[in-house]
Amino acid sequence: MVDSDPSLTARLGDVNARIDDAARRSGRDPVDLTRIVVTKFHPASLVEQLSALGVRDVGENRQQELSSKAAELRHVLEAPLRWHFIGQAQANKARAIRAAASVVHSIDRERIADAFEAAGTADDAEAPPLLDVLIQVNLTDDPARGGVRPDGLEALAEHVSGCRTLRLRGVMAVAPLDEEPAAAFARLAEYSRRLRAVAPGAEWISAGMTADFPEAISCGATHLRIGSAITGPRPARD
Repeated sequence: MVDSDPSLTARLGDVNARIDDAARRSGRDPVDLTRIVVTKFHPASLVEQLSALGVRDVGENRQQELSSKAAELRHVLEAPLRWHFIGQAQANKARAIRAAASVVHSIDRERIADAFEAAGTADDAEAPPLLDVLIQVNLTDDPARGGVRPDGLEALAEHVSGCRTLRLRGVMAVAPLDEEPAAAFARLAEYSRRLRAVAPGAEWISAGMTADFPEAISCGATHLRIGSAITGPRPARD
């Protein structure tokens, strides 16, 4: 077991305190929130330190990093991690992502859902394991941004609900850069309500990052994706 960096311990404690404070100010119980630590570009050793500090939910944006870190740490950690894939998914990488992740936050079209479904049924098992998924919603007018358009939410939800190896858990979004986060997250809360009309159990709202997680909490977020506030600056890449 690696020793934890005191600065990492301090940053994690500070973020935990801020989450607790934001939850209580919104009349919510902090225990109902899941903090996902995003470790993009950081080494597996940092994930090992986080695990030693009690972190159980870790997020990755890229399939290669997800697969590599999950494999490296699989037999090292005393407690299992729940790996969240939060980046834009590609159909040709669905099998590799599914092999490593417990949750995929970025289902935004039928083709992606079908790729993850196919990856879960390749062995023709009678009762294949379920993969928790969220539908990513595009909160901007830019079609190049990830996420389904709001007017396509219900149709995609119906499609995902029909996939026998996928368990639809809720919605995910990233706040636009040119809008107040609270306004964007309020729209996402309404999309969550619409989703639950199709899939009543899909109550998760994945929203809020380092710069805006208090606003996300006030609008009902259940899963927070927090990176640099906990991990520190990302390492320089070659």
